[in-house]
Amino acid sequence: MSKLFSSLTIKDITFKNRIVQSPMCMYSAEDGLASDWHFVHYGTRAIGGAGTIMTEAAAVSPEGRISPGDLGIWSDKHIEGLKRITSFLKQNGSVAGIQLAHAGRKGSYEVHGADSTLMRTKEEGGWEVMAPSAIPFSDNALTPKAMTFQDMETIRQQFESATKRAVAAGFQLLEIHSAHGYLLHSFLSPISNKRDDDYGGSIENRSRLLLEVIETVQTVWPKNLPLAVRISATDWDESGWDSESSQWLAQQLEQAGVDIIDVSSGGTLPNVTIPVGPAYQLPLAKDIKAVVKTMKVGAVGMITNAEQAETILLNDDADLIYIGREFLRNPYFPLQAAQDLRAEPDVPKPYERAFPKRK
Repeated sequence: MSKLFSSLTIKDITFKNRIVQSPMCMYSAEDGLASDWHFVHYGTRAIGGAGTIMTEAAAVSPEGRISPGDLGIWSDKHIEGLKRITSFLKQNGSVAGIQLAHAGRKGSYEVHGADSTLMRTKEEGGWEVMAPSAIPFSDNALTPKAMTFQDMETIRQQFESATKRAVAAGFQLLEIHSAHGYLLHSFLSPISNKRDDDYGGSIENRSRLLLEVIETVQTVWPKNLPLAVRISATDWDESGWDSESSQWLAQQLEQAGVDIIDVSSGGTLPNVTIPVGPAYQLPLAKDIKAVVKTMKVGAVGMITNAEQAETILLNDDADLIYIGREFLRNPYFPLQAAQDLRAEPDVPKPYERAFPKRK
C-alpha cells in the first residue's frame, strides 16, 4: 500500500491521499473575483486526483493584494464564484482548501507574467502598503506605513470576515498565509520588524499578531474542520528568522489548535542565495516534524515525482506533500504517480480507458 495514496483524517475531514495542490498565485482575477479560468484550473487538478486543492492566496482586503490580479475574499460578492469551485472539487473527491492572505509591504504591483511593475500612485492603480515597520521590501518597493494598534485590529477583523465567507463558500480547510515576506511573516522576521512595543523585539512579541489572528479566526471557523498555517521556516539570512525559531513557533501553533503546518521558506529579502534543488525545503519540515506531537506537517518545494514523495512519507519526514510547479506541468500528476507506485488511481470514469487497472 502506497503511503502517498493512503487516507488521512483530521477532525471531520478525510483526505483521500496525501497530495495537496500548493497555493500558487494565478494573477488572473478581476476585482478579486474567481472566473472561469479559476474554475477550470482548480477543477482540472481535482479530476487529476489531488486529495486536496488549495486556492491561491485570497486577499482579505483590496490593500492586502500583491497585485490587482489576486483572488479576493474581502466582499460577499466573492462567495458565489468560489462556491462554484468548491462544489465541483468536492463532487470529484478533493478537499477544498483556501489560503487567506495579506500581502503587507509586498503589495501594489501590476503583474504581467514573470515581470512585476510597481504601481506607486493611486492614479497608476496602486495603494498604500502596511508593515510592522516602515522598511520597504527592496530599494524599488514602496515604503510601508508602520502599523498602529488600530491597523492590527482591522487586520484581525478582516481575517475574521474572510473566514466567515470561506465557510459560506463551502471550504473544508483553511490556511493562514504567514510566509514569503507577506504581512504576518513580516511581523515574525527581525529583518522587517523593528518595533519596540508588544509586537516587536522578542520572538514572543513578533509572533503575537499571527497568534491573535489564529485565535480570531477560530471563533468563526467550524471546530470540526482543519486549520492550517503556512510559514517560511527560514529567511535564508543569518540576521533573520531561522529553523530554530520555526520549531518554537510550530509548538506554539500546535498549542493554539492548528492542525497542519505548511513549511515553506524565504520571501523576506529579495536577493538572498537559496539552495534550490530537489526537495530543498524538506530539512526544514523534518526539523519541525521532530518537535510537534499531533500537528501534521506539510512538505513543499521541488517535489516532482512519485518516488520522491513516497520516500518523504515513509521516512516520516512529513505527513502531506504540497505540489506546486509540477501540477502546472501536469494536472494529472496524482493519476500518473499512482501508477508509478503501483497503487490503484482514483480515475474519473470518462478517463478510465487511459488508466487500465493492474492485473
